Amino acid sequence: MNPFRMSRASAETAAHVSVAPPRLRHFLVSIAGLSLTLLAAIVFASSVGPVHIPFERTIAIILGKLHIYVDSDFSERELLIVSQIRLPRVLCGALIGAALGISGAAMQGVFRNPLVEPGYIGVSSGAALGAVCALFFGWTQIGRWALPASAFTGAVIAVAVILAVWRGSRSRSIATLLLLGIGINALLSALINIMVASSNNDQELRSIIFWLQGGLEARTWEHVQLVAVPILAGCLIMISFGPHLNIMLLGDDQAAASGVNVRSTRYILLALASLMTGSAVAISGIIGFVGLVVPHIIRLATGPDHRFLLPASALGGAIFLVLADVVSRMVLQPVTLQVGVVCACIGAPLFIALILRSRQGGKAQ
Repeated sequence: MNPFRMSRASAETAAHVSVAPPRLRHFLVSIAGLSLTLLAAIVFASSVGPVHIPFERTIAIILGKLHIYVDSDFSERELLIVSQIRLPRVLCGALIGAALGISGAAMQGVFRNPLVEPGYIGVSSGAALGAVCALFFGWTQIGRWALPASAFTGAVIAVAVILAVWRGSRSRSIATLLLLGIGINALLSALINIMVASSNNDQELRSIIFWLQGGLEARTWEHVQLVAVPILAGCLIMISFGPHLNIMLLGDDQAAASGVNVRSTRYILLALASLMTGSAVAISGIIGFVGLVVPHIIRLATGPDHRFLLPASALGGAIFLVLADVVSRMVLQPVTLQVGVVCACIGAPLFIALILRSRQGGKAQ
């Protein structure tokens, strides 16, 4: 079976409102397994590093942050490393991975195209341009939040421009929107390259390049608080649109006949994906392949039903990015790689393998 294409029969199956008990049990078991895996990944990522901390002490420290106190002999140094250095970074990675994973799954459903990710509608490029402008023009001297604020503003403006041009065009097809996104991305990338080539000094150039590669260095609890509300709220709202996405897989006319407001649903999901991706990119820089590869892998395990696919993609994206960040910290120790580079190194081969598998499946049919 080709995992990249849904047959009409499978789409109709996914669109049913009722959930058979065996399938519901499978879904609950899958979500529980992913949730436990994410918790284990958070503990593991908070324990490993140049200073290894035993897992039981890490668990005791994390439980202490939740005001659940257990007997443990961890030191003040270990408490500082886990609670103030590693845990905020790991939680930022989990939130960003969840945002990218669920946004990718939702956009693939909206566009009915498995090769779509949030960056295709200009979110990532807009955020990149905003952040590069902050670094290039020295806005970061205003305050520590000037960079993420500029990145988020750039993401919102880029998406707003693309949607405005799309609505004003004669053809309002999904293909037109994707082509507009590709064109705007190319334009924004050109502007970024101009600033990179015109950077005033090596330090400024290095800051721009590091941000464009994506990273989670020096993330604090303030960064966690900044993205937690928009990402978690966006995930919950987006999951509620799972049945609508299932029906939209049958086509706009069929969805409209079934009572789904296709236009409003599409705009809401695009706005949510833009909000969450913009929030994520604003504190991490550009991180690719999470929203592209993770939904494919989850789809192979859970099927095309978006009621299952959306929450599973959020958990899968969180796990993927947390573990990728561990690799970035440990693989060339003491040198730390950018997590965006690690995601590309892991995600690109996985994506190529999925494409080859789908083509072989298509030939076999």
